[in-house]
Amino acid sequence: MEESNVWYSNGLRFSCQQCGKCCSGAPGFVWVTDQEIGEMAKEMGISRSEFEVAFVRLIKGRAKSLREREDGDCVLLNEETRRCILYKTRPTQCRTWPFWFDNIASQKAWKKTVRSCPGCDRPDGKLYTVAEIVEQRDQKF
Repeated sequence: MEESNVWYSNGLRFSCQQCGKCCSGAPGFVWVTDQEIGEMAKEMGISRSEFEVAFVRLIKGRAKSLREREDGDCVLLNEETRRCILYKTRPTQCRTWPFWFDNIASQKAWKKTVRSCPGCDRPDGKLYTVAEIVEQRDQKF
């Protein structure tokens, strides 16, 4: 299918509300690269190894994911403000929300995402073009 024929060919609106809803809830994984770990550690003013000990877990002995609290919240989500403490250097997986393949696979999937994320479909949100959405969707994390 050509990208011009996707259901979101007129674009989609999104404006992050920094509400923390995408950073909490059911357990999962937030994949991080060594480069992202280095950038986040630098922003925190700590070494890469200190950051990894405190905030990263190894999955199946090799892939790296941010840790979660017992309730499923990301370890980088401030419990009081519900905002990411490293928003400026957050991982690619976080930066590309909500334009993940599963979220935009169909209008039904998008509507489900809209119900869980107050930043989706906001009239005042940025209108992302198909090209921008596809670029976000195709990011590797």
